[in-house]
Amino acid sequence: MSSSDAGIPQVRKLKKLPELPEVETVRRGLEPAMVGARFIAVDQRRADLRYPFPERFVDRLTGRRVLGLRRRAKYLIGELDSEELLIMHLGMSGSFRIEHRGRSLPSAIASKNAAHDHVVFKLSSGARVIYNDPRRFGFMDLVGRAGFASHLLFKSMGIEPLGDELNGASLAKKFDGRAAPLKAVLLDQGVVAGLGNIYVCEALYRAGLSPRRSARSLTRKDGRPGERVSRLACSIREVLGEAVAAGGSSLRDHRQTDGALGYFQHRFRVYGREGEPCKRCGSPVRRITQSGRSTFYCGGCQK
Repeated sequence: MSSSDAGIPQVRKLKKLPELPEVETVRRGLEPAMVGARFIAVDQRRADLRYPFPERFVDRLTGRRVLGLRRRAKYLIGELDSEELLIMHLGMSGSFRIEHRGRSLPSAIASKNAAHDHVVFKLSSGARVIYNDPRRFGFMDLVGRAGFASHLLFKSMGIEPLGDELNGASLAKKFDGRAAPLKAVLLDQGVVAGLGNIYVCEALYRAGLSPRRSARSLTRKDGRPGERVSRLACSIREVLGEAVAAGGSSLRDHRQTDGALGYFQHRFRVYGREGEPCKRCGSPVRRITQSGRSTFYCGGCQK
């Protein structure tokens, strides 16, 4: 894939992608090895992943310094000293591991087949950052910094949930006039960027709100945020923050860059707990299907 936008929307239709806390955990793991370092060499081992690599991918990266590594929704964004941005998406099974000065980290992922090591970044920090992707649904792209905001992937993205932008007022504005169920609206990436199925279920539970409730039912006629929408904003930030601190959930293929599994799945209060008693009121946890996704909630205390 070049910096053109052709075909990109297909990425959003993929199921079983890593959720935002997993991506943020990966970003934090990569940051010490990459930020401030130069790409001494780039080993691109195939022509494409989900999409073809951009033209002259190796040449455009070699010798460039990484000025910063940030995240937008579920995308990793490396800021380069060439005024380009390196966009990286993990897809369904993509992961990074780090080797330092020829030695694997003690808990590096030994089970990953090296045949699926598709890109290797050799950095001036002494680290080798290796991208492994058995299913090849991830991708990498190079985008001009000036064109980032208007790029098809990012121009319509909603509120960044781990930043100060997410609060009761910003959510109320997004919910205004939306008759769709609350769960469906929260999964709309134009409302909250990067918020996925697992953490929507968990946030709604903590806020005591039914996933079936109309989003606009949380707004006031005067536009001011009510107590319920403010509580929901707090719950979203709380559950994501806890998941990042726990290293994500690692329910499928995704691990931290040192190979360690996340463990937030052990803190799930409703997700995957169909039929089990609610930890708050004792009612059985229910599972329904909304927009093709499983929704877990307590019918007793989520109203």
